[in-house]
Amino acid sequence: MGSYSMPKYAVPLSALGTFIGGLYLLKDYMGGAKYTGEERLAGRTVVITGANTGIGKEVARDLARRGGRVIMACRDLDKCERARAEIVVETANRNIKCQLLDLASIGSIKAFAKAVNQNEKRLDILINNAGIMRCPKLLTEDGFEMQLGVNHLGHFLLTHLLLDKLKASAPSRIINVSSLAHSRGRINFEDLNSATTYNPAAAYEQSKLANVLFTLELAKRLKDTGVTCNAVNPGLVKTEIGRHLSVTKSYISSFLLFPFLWLMLKTPRQGAQTTLYAALDPNLAKVTGKYLSDCEEQALSEKVLDEAVVKRLWAISEKWTRIT
Repeated sequence: MGSYSMPKYAVPLSALGTFIGGLYLLKDYMGGAKYTGEERLAGRTVVITGANTGIGKEVARDLARRGGRVIMACRDLDKCERARAEIVVETANRNIKCQLLDLASIGSIKAFAKAVNQNEKRLDILINNAGIMRCPKLLTEDGFEMQLGVNHLGHFLLTHLLLDKLKASAPSRIINVSSLAHSRGRINFEDLNSATTYNPAAAYEQSKLANVLFTLELAKRLKDTGVTCNAVNPGLVKTEIGRHLSVTKSYISSFLLFPFLWLMLKTPRQGAQTTLYAALDPNLAKVTGKYLSDCEEQALSEKVLDEAVVKRLWAISEKWTRIT
């Protein structure tokens, strides 16, 4: 019987395959907790802002797969329609709708909310997901610094305009997507709109802190209504929101840091897990006013819990968005 000799390249290829497999297992581990609930959403309606890309798109895909009616609230309807078509094909759920919403425009927010209130029988889950990060200094249509305007004030107004529908559909949930960056933020009441000086990082951190403060106060005001409100931290996620970061603009930096960033940054699907947990987990049916990360509750710092700051920000937000 003849002898068999292993090809000389077999061992290196096997070692390479093991190494690559190990890297993917490590990335999966670094991606954090996964939401494994199997809840169905037939007969329930969800609004997701910024649903045409990134975390919002992954949340929309998952909730569509569960049979929900999903309203994708987006500024760019062409991108939204392409994302919608993809989700419909993947999930076989045709009850997915694109609807124009520009969070940088009070007029657009009011028009969107009016359409939802008039045309939708119910609203079970509102996911305030859309956001902008560290952009050059820009102003919204109504004169607000763009990050504060889109990330906080736009969602503040939208939520208020949809509250009656949410209450009528109770038990219902509001999820505000914040960030770990909130812990570095400070509400700069002396220059809240960054009119005097503008620091892209500080403005972003302020807007994400505002998301958390809004969550805490809204949860108190919704006590005994059957509507819960929680904030979530998706973690560090590779999405289009990071397009203004300097590292993404440099080809050299992107190339050199790619292995590290690939390993450390979550995929949009991984980043969506805590939002899904907040929206679906039955154990959170009566949990409100919390900050969630990696599919569990996280403690907030004393700085975040300053009642005077919470109430002052709320009053200013009402005045600026012209809520009566």
